[in-house]
Order: sequence, then C-alpha cells, then structure tokens
Amino acid sequence: MPVLFAVTTLLFMQFLGEAFVRLTGLPVPGALVGLLLLFAVLCLNRGAPKSLRDTTSHILQHLMLLFIPVVAGIMLHFERIANEWVPFLAASLGGTVITILVTAITFRWMLQRAEASKPPEAKRSAS
Repeated sequence: MPVLFAVTTLLFMQFLGEAFVRLTGLPVPGALVGLLLLFAVLCLNRGAPKSLRDTTSHILQHLMLLFIPVVAGIMLHFERIANEWVPFLAASLGGTVITILVTAITFRWMLQRAEASKPPEAKRSAS
C-alpha cells in the first residue's frame, strides 16, 4: 500500500503540473512544473514520507529504463536532429557544463558549511 501512495503522489503532482501549464499557457514542460510543486510540498512538510523515499529510491535504481522512450523519440526525429545538430549539440554541451559547475559550487559550499559546524576540538584533531 505504501508504494501505491507514493506512485499516486508522483503522478498527481505531474498531473497538477500539466494542468497548470495547459491553463496558463506557460512554455515549459508540465512535468517540470509538477516536480517543482512536489519540491515545494516536500519543503513545506520538511521532508518526504518514508513510503515516498523508499519508492523513489527503487525508481532511481532503475533510472536507465526510463531513458528508453527518450532514445526512441530521438530516433523517430533523427532527420530533424541531423538538420539542426549544431543547436542540439550546443544545448547538450552547455547544459552539461552548467550542471557540472552548479554541482561543484554546491558541493564546495556544503563542505564549507560542514567544516564550519564542527566543534573547535574536532577541527584541531583533523589538522
């Protein structure tokens, strides 16, 4: 039953995102809006319920299976990608670079916060 709750929650948030995009005409994917709504709800609740954590953990372990429809879609529109490969490549490389930079900056910030929160005697013994 906890898995059903978690999957229902995920699909409901995606549905809300899709409905919001259709009603407002925003030029963003509804799934992204649904993800942001889920993030907001989780922040307000100060965390995810155990059933949601467990279910999403299992989904993430099999994440590669979720890319199969994307690859099939790319192959379906291969001619268009062949005609417009420069913007496609630029967006892919730019997105990768931005992701790596944001991850590195966030990791460095988290390490600094963790170091600052250590008690003084722990800092001395680590040196």
